[in-house]
Amino acid sequence: MKLSHEEVKQVIPHRDPMLLIDTVEELIPGEHIETRFYVDPAREIFKGHFPGEPVLPGVYSVECMAQTADILLLKMERYAGKIPLFLGINNVRFLKKILPGDTIEIRAKMASERAEKAIATCSAEIYNHGELAVSGDVTLAMR
Repeated sequence: MKLSHEEVKQVIPHRDPMLLIDTVEELIPGEHIETRFYVDPAREIFKGHFPGEPVLPGVYSVECMAQTADILLLKMERYAGKIPLFLGINNVRFLKKILPGDTIEIRAKMASERAEKAIATCSAEIYNHGELAVSGDVTLAMR
């Protein structure tokens, strides 16, 4: 399953400037997902992070992973229409810089789920130019 930018906006509640997913390239709900995000050099954040040597902040990378996991879960029938809330992040590693103008690939897969509590943990990775740039686990509550 693939989703356009407009279709992504029908699934997750995020909007600009916090919508950090452009398209879904592959999706099997509840199993795995791959998304894309273009790191627009015009984003305001680059004026201060860092002047003269801009780099995407790590918290934005984590948010990209979380939003990718959000779509993975929200496309499951039992979570459709819910609001995804961050419960935690673990084992995050930043391995390569993500720069303005890059298009990153974000991959996530279901690691564990407590369906009775509507809580799931997804393992996620971000690739930049084919190289692993960020990895970690995100835990979400679907409310």
